[in-house]
Amino acid sequence: MKKKPAQLLQLARNALEKAGANPVMAEAAAQHLVRAEEHGLPTHGLSRVPFYCSFLRNDRADGAARPKMLSDRAAVCLIDNCDGLPYESAAWAIEEVIQRARRNGIGFAGITNSAHVGVLGIHLLPIAAANMVGVAFTNSPAAIPPWGGKKALFGTDPVAFVFPRKNGDPLVIDLALTTVVRGKIMVAMQKGEKIPEGWALDRDGKPTTDPKEAIEHGSLFPIGGAKGAMLALAFELICTALTGAAIGTEADSFFSEQGNKPRIGHAFLAIDPGALAGVGRYFERIETVVTTMLADEGVRLPGARRFAAEKKLRAEGIEIADELLAKIEALAQG
Repeated sequence: MKKKPAQLLQLARNALEKAGANPVMAEAAAQHLVRAEEHGLPTHGLSRVPFYCSFLRNDRADGAARPKMLSDRAAVCLIDNCDGLPYESAAWAIEEVIQRARRNGIGFAGITNSAHVGVLGIHLLPIAAANMVGVAFTNSPAAIPPWGGKKALFGTDPVAFVFPRKNGDPLVIDLALTTVVRGKIMVAMQKGEKIPEGWALDRDGKPTTDPKEAIEHGSLFPIGGAKGAMLALAFELICTALTGAAIGTEADSFFSEQGNKPRIGHAFLAIDPGALAGVGRYFERIETVVTTMLADEGVRLPGARRFAAEKKLRAEGIEIADELLAKIEALAQG
């Protein structure tokens, strides 16, 4: 069934509030989930509403939480998410890095005591709107083993970059460090289907085609083998050692109804081109790269599919599975 974004926003907000989220938390989370739907990313959209409601009801997130500043120095700050759903914290962090980059040329904000933060590339869009380059990192519950190991230690640890353009949509580079997102394995598990070899490892560190084994006991293959595992280590340290957050093995799986508060970390960075080669030169160099890329037939700019989907879905409405819609409507009614 198709619904307008505004209708879905109200439904998601109401469901989250009924589950215990305070109004600011519910609004921020709902806006992000609807934006993910608009970008053609349903695995991180309204399907997360029941997931977040379960998080709140099972005390894996504190619905009364409001973020607070822990550390504030020049270009850098650290925000305590206080175990809530982290969308208010992320929006605050983005505001901080933009303002700090305007003053100092660069801004960095860490977030600690946090949880699942959604689509990193969406969080970065205000940085692009401010004509700055943005970078985002997050860690997550253990999913990737150190190279040569059997037990998962690092999270899928996504990373995202945004590069503004003068007369076009920004470039949005957004990826996790696994060969496939965990959501695809979950879908296969729900459908009772096997997964391709090369997606995941079992509890003994051997390749598996069983999605249930992969999700509940195993781990995921990192992109690029050893190189991906090294990037996972680096991103894990950025998100934990700098913020004091929990590492992957200290956070229970997001997808378990029962478990601890994850208390993972995120990091956001904004860089002002005006403090370096200059805004004009920055835009000229970006367009040189883009023009060269597009001269090669078949090349698609990163983020282009998202913005095309956004224009279409905002105009035509967003298709939501009847079963999911009914579940969210029931949650919204309490």
